[in-house]
Amino acid sequence: MMIDCSFPQVMGILNITPDSFYQGSRFTDPAAQLRQVERMLSDGATIIDIGAVSTRPGGKQADETCELDRLLPAVRQISRHFPEAVISVDTYRSSVARAAVEEGASVINDIYGGRFDKEMIRTVAYLNVPFILMHMKGSPENMQDNPVYSDVVAEVNYFFEQQTAHCREQGIRQVILDPGFGFGKTVAHNFTLLNHLDEISELGFPVLAGISRKSMITKTLGCTPEEALNGTTVLNTLALVKGANILRVHDVREAVEAIRLFRALSDEID
Repeated sequence: MMIDCSFPQVMGILNITPDSFYQGSRFTDPAAQLRQVERMLSDGATIIDIGAVSTRPGGKQADETCELDRLLPAVRQISRHFPEAVISVDTYRSSVARAAVEEGASVINDIYGGRFDKEMIRTVAYLNVPFILMHMKGSPENMQDNPVYSDVVAEVNYFFEQQTAHCREQGIRQVILDPGFGFGKTVAHNFTLLNHLDEISELGFPVLAGISRKSMITKTLGCTPEEALNGTTVLNTLALVKGANILRVHDVREAVEAIRLFRALSDEID
């Protein structure tokens, strides 16, 4: 399959972990998972991104067995109850990617961009599904320990150029770029990337913006993730102006409304 990126899409976040940074995104109970997916689809999400390992800064990574035990039942039941949903799996392990696609997932979202597991890119090509390739400096355990760049935009773009070339060599049909807001970046780095998001778009691949309730909002406004919805909507709108094709969010309805207003303005300008 291919994700239609001819107009902006909303990816709803479903964390099936007990320790994700935003408490409102945690859904460990199977019935609650189904209710949340139903709500996100009803609000206008076209992609559901399921994460079974928390990647919050400083977080301890779950092992493969734990990830599979959490993930596969969720993918299985969501695929069965909502066959129309595009299910993305947030994993950096090729074995987990393969198992998830067998259960009904159709997109792989890798925070390491294929660098953690050397078989990931080859596996995604074999599975013939879209690949979301994210940039991260370091790992979740240490990524916020004084990240330094000489030119954050140039370094992120160079990483994308190298990894997308590898993806093309292996035969992946659709690659989506995620600059990794909050993954090994300071607040200043994040805003620089957002301001230059159009330069990432110029690489010729769809771009995903994952800004929802992150520290670039909370640290700037002096608020908690629970209080960061308004800031999220503002930055999502700016990401759309800068060329984002997918908004990855906790709050689907607000993101869908931002897209509707953005498209209305775009139609008026055209």
